[in-house]
Amino acid sequence: MKFRLLAAASAAALLAAAPAFAEGAPAAPPAAATAGIEVPPLGFTKRTLANGLDVYTARDTSTSNVTVQVWYRVGSKDDPQQRSGFAHLFEHLMFKATKDFPDETFDRLTEDVGGNNNAFTSDDVTAYHETIPANHLQRLIFAEATRLGSLVVNEDVFKSERDVVKEEYRQSVLSSPYGRLFGLFAPATIYQDSPYRRSTIGSIEDLDAATIDDVRRFHATYYRPDNAILIVAGNFDEAQLNGWIDQYFGPLTNPDRPLPVNDVKEREPTGPREATFYAPNVPLPAVVVAYPTVAYRDEDRIPLTVLDGILSTGESSRLYRSLVYDQQIAAQIGSSPDSSQQAGNLQVYAIMAGGHTPEEGIAALNAEVAKFRDAPVTAAELTEAKNELVADALRNRETVDDRANVLGFALINTNDASVADKEIAAIQAVTAADIQRVARRYLTPERSITLRYLNADDQHPVTQQNTQVTAPVQIADLAPAGEALTLLPEAERAKLPEPTAAVSPTTPAVAEARLDNGMRILVVNKPGLPLVSARLSFDAGSADDGAGKSGVAAMTANLLTQGTTTRDAPQIATQIEQLGASIGAGAGADFTSVYANAPADVFPQAVALMADLVRNPTFAEEELDRQRTQTLDGLKVSLASPGQVASMVSGRVVYGDAPYGAPGVGTVTTVPALTRADVVAFHAARYQPSDATLVFSGDITPEAARALAQSAFGDWRAASTASAVNAAAAPAGQTLSPRVVVIDQPGAGQAAVVAALRGVPRVNADYFPLTLGNTLLGGSFTSRLNQEIRIKRGLSYGTRSSLGLREGPGLFTASAQTKNETAVEVSDLILAEIERLAATQPTESELTTRRAILTGAFGSQLETVDGLGSLVANLALYDLPMSDLAAYTGNVDAVDGPSVQAAFARALPVSNASLVIVGDASKFIDALRAKHPNVEVIPVSSLNLDTSALK
Repeated sequence: MKFRLLAAASAAALLAAAPAFAEGAPAAPPAAATAGIEVPPLGFTKRTLANGLDVYTARDTSTSNVTVQVWYRVGSKDDPQQRSGFAHLFEHLMFKATKDFPDETFDRLTEDVGGNNNAFTSDDVTAYHETIPANHLQRLIFAEATRLGSLVVNEDVFKSERDVVKEEYRQSVLSSPYGRLFGLFAPATIYQDSPYRRSTIGSIEDLDAATIDDVRRFHATYYRPDNAILIVAGNFDEAQLNGWIDQYFGPLTNPDRPLPVNDVKEREPTGPREATFYAPNVPLPAVVVAYPTVAYRDEDRIPLTVLDGILSTGESSRLYRSLVYDQQIAAQIGSSPDSSQQAGNLQVYAIMAGGHTPEEGIAALNAEVAKFRDAPVTAAELTEAKNELVADALRNRETVDDRANVLGFALINTNDASVADKEIAAIQAVTAADIQRVARRYLTPERSITLRYLNADDQHPVTQQNTQVTAPVQIADLAPAGEALTLLPEAERAKLPEPTAAVSPTTPAVAEARLDNGMRILVVNKPGLPLVSARLSFDAGSADDGAGKSGVAAMTANLLTQGTTTRDAPQIATQIEQLGASIGAGAGADFTSVYANAPADVFPQAVALMADLVRNPTFAEEELDRQRTQTLDGLKVSLASPGQVASMVSGRVVYGDAPYGAPGVGTVTTVPALTRADVVAFHAARYQPSDATLVFSGDITPEAARALAQSAFGDWRAASTASAVNAAAAPAGQTLSPRVVVIDQPGAGQAAVVAALRGVPRVNADYFPLTLGNTLLGGSFTSRLNQEIRIKRGLSYGTRSSLGLREGPGLFTASAQTKNETAVEVSDLILAEIERLAATQPTESELTTRRAILTGAFGSQLETVDGLGSLVANLALYDLPMSDLAAYTGNVDAVDGPSVQAAFARALPVSNASLVIVGDASKFIDALRAKHPNVEVIPVSSLNLDTSALK
């Protein structure tokens, strides 16, 4: 797992056909390093306004969108003493009112016109970003300038958003099995002096201590033009944009005082340190070994980044090979080279496999790190890591938003835009000697910090978060709040600019062919970045698992990359990573998809490898054993997470014992019983070329794609032993009576609440009315559920609803996570909103914004090769015409209010809804039982997902 993506560049090359691998053919030779690739620069131009605002712009007419980002040089390191989490809390408040527009206007200006907005806070930065149709650019420039210069924060909004942040804390830290370890305990232990010791999200105590005056003073201190970077990328007229920036940002002024001093130097370690922490609902012990390293701008960051790639990226990495594959002592491994403005660290971690101890993990992690000090890495490892970093960088530059992010991170950490463009060259220059040098300098036993993370019990109570941490900034250091602004009367507000002429997205043509063996080939060409994607889909889903075989479709897909007749699992992992490719497979309820994404110059090799995985898997017994163990460990983790438990239980409640009701990954009973014969039979019956569809998208022509498909799959014929494939009998089963089910998880940090109904198939005539209605209900930030539960009441960090579409009747869910005490209130609100949508027609104003949201999301998918390929593949999976791609916007626009209401009343009546709540039942069961006397309460320790009875 990587906590941060490398912001870098990637490469272009010619696509050349390559032969498929036949049985018995030797493995491909290692890929050459991509040292000769020329990386196109980001292409931003810079100017600085008189007030100190740095402005970076890049024009791109290939898109119909534009991204606007404002990066403020203030993060959690600047949180004042006893106000941890303050920069992040303030991030939430920046989406509220200004003197010129009311609360939630940013959502109206972005989501409601088909765009999106979001923000993030980290140690050193708070960044706000919006992507919108290009004709709304002036409105966003106005809005960003207005909230910088005249933010309004009143007491009600302040308290509501503070409650929302508390729920975010409970969701990401308290209810996640490993949230406390990585969110709280690791940074607090690794750093000795740095303000990076405090978590970005803060603590409940410090959030409660904050006052509205603190908020206003924080804004006055840090939100100023000379502390901000404005980045605009996309389809715009440069002269027009500069005029708008001068008009709206130019008049803003800076305070007459400097920023508070915050330049803490982290002391050098004087010896190794250790600590042990305990938390509730920790399913498997975890260990972390961390080392203080360097700040982002330090030249040693680059070799440490390459070292990290060798250490933990992919299944050929040293940690995975040793701890997960060979020794089988860890369920999950990872490392993170976390470098920020002032300091950095490298964390190496393992979540232990069942039955294995933290001491085993610590010894194994230390042994792998020691190898970097003791001997140079191999040339093959070095090449592989570099190729992976180049390919990831290419994927991180697909959209205008991606490219702006790359620039923003470089500027915040170095104040040098050229760093992003120089990154690949610096990576390519790293030598094995460089890696050994930094390992000997930074990754030594004397500098190590070792953490153990274990399940709390009577002898070991829950470790409490340390809130008494000193900070370099004091409340007294903040600027005076100044005059408290209020929303002006409507007649006195600055008028929002009108949108300019719309720029329409272009829907690409889909070329189609069919191989002699029946395989369908679909191709959508997307020129631009040299990146190509392939998606090969089969009628092979968990609905086809068979009685008592839950998990066989998922297991078959997982094992495809674990050995063929020409390569074993380590060789496959090595070749994938040498290519800088992403290759894998996954099974859903109805279908299995095998995917490959790679730079264009190596894409033929990626497809050839993909073909070998699909056509020649060996399903070796020892690999099945490994996958069974890993799946069971994963289930242990899932069963400690309220949201994941609620999701699995919802399927059983709605579908009962029918095939759709079983968890796709399997259960703790079915997974150990799966045999090699089960997997071999499933593959032989379900992986048939005549039933397969192969979709290519990206920098590839239809002619080249068909030739590549013919080379890789043209001579593939179904195995003679393949049994006849029969559709799963009624995968959704009969309609069942609704239930109210509580899964009691004592000590859960939050309750997960889900309302679940039996829905409709994807090809149902109500698809578009239901899709539009679902977007209004819970499919976006501005949805009714989010308005009622998060924005008005502060009861959840976020809510959502999903149609859960399948070939058969889908699984509709509406869900939220909330503190245990408010689980019943949230469930009532969810059910009421579902009922309202079926009982009353949406207004035309609501429909207009929902249409824009859907068409905007559609346009965004068209911008990436994987998104475009996914759109085409989904049409093919459900036997829908390819013309539906071009017709999508028209189909959405045709939906009206009566059709939405009628579709929800017909397909999703609330009287059919089941309710599932997973959490600490002692805190809500009495209130729930008063409303639902028939509630079923099942301890999580007794939960049985093999049956609809759930126990």
